[in-house]
Amino acid sequence: MLPADLRSNPDSRLAARLAACREQGRPALVGYLPAGFPTVEESVEAAVALGRNGADVIEIGIPYSDPVMDGPVIQHATTTALANGFRVADVFRVVRAVSERTDAVPVVMTYWNPVLQLGVDTFAARLAEAGGAGIITPDLIPDEAADWFAASQAHDLDRIFLAAPSSSRERLDLVVKAASGFVYAVSVMGVTGARDAVSDVAEQLVADTRAAGAQHVCVGLGVSRRAHVEEIGAYADGVIVGTALVKALADGGPEAVGALARELAGLA
Repeated sequence: MLPADLRSNPDSRLAARLAACREQGRPALVGYLPAGFPTVEESVEAAVALGRNGADVIEIGIPYSDPVMDGPVIQHATTTALANGFRVADVFRVVRAVSERTDAVPVVMTYWNPVLQLGVDTFAARLAEAGGAGIITPDLIPDEAADWFAASQAHDLDRIFLAAPSSSRERLDLVVKAASGFVYAVSVMGVTGARDAVSDVAEQLVADTRAAGAQHVCVGLGVSRRAHVEEIGAYADGVIVGTALVKALADGGPEAVGALARELAGLA
């Protein structure tokens, strides 16, 4: 059961940005990069480069020691970040840089344990103060999110829950009612990673999520090139790119991230 007083976020910057992109006749470009990779300073500059070269929304990931949803490229990046001394508090520095130096909307993507360790309300307050708009929670389900519901409403943050091809209609109904900003539609079953083709179940998942009442649905997992963005953008509000951007950062630094972002956004 969801709290009786749970509401959508009327001041959602995510929803406003996605609506603006829709009015422009294009999908939002949502880019993921882990904080702290390869160092905190370089992750700041990479995120800023992403925001200055076409990304509408930027997911800043918190490196985690047991990243069950992440493929090898992102696992390597997060392991490197942890080995180089990343601390959870560093994520707020990256978020602040995106908020102050670009016009992209920053959110945090994290497994739930780091939020619990810092304290749910403390994390939410610090994220809001840094200019963050919400949290994507891949391993937190609405049934277990009471503290997050309270903190998100207290600090005007969006709650981005995941919908998967295996989600039942009842589960989609619950996710949509619990979420704000957008629903993250996972286009493939399994871990993250760039793929040659986007799963053909993505379009049906978006349609089902909208039928459950979602205003905005973004699709992620498997997106790596401009053709994918155009294909998914025909039916989704936003297209999420992660592994390809992390690989660009590993291979060529922040400059390569900016170049790939421009290509993905159709600006190159």
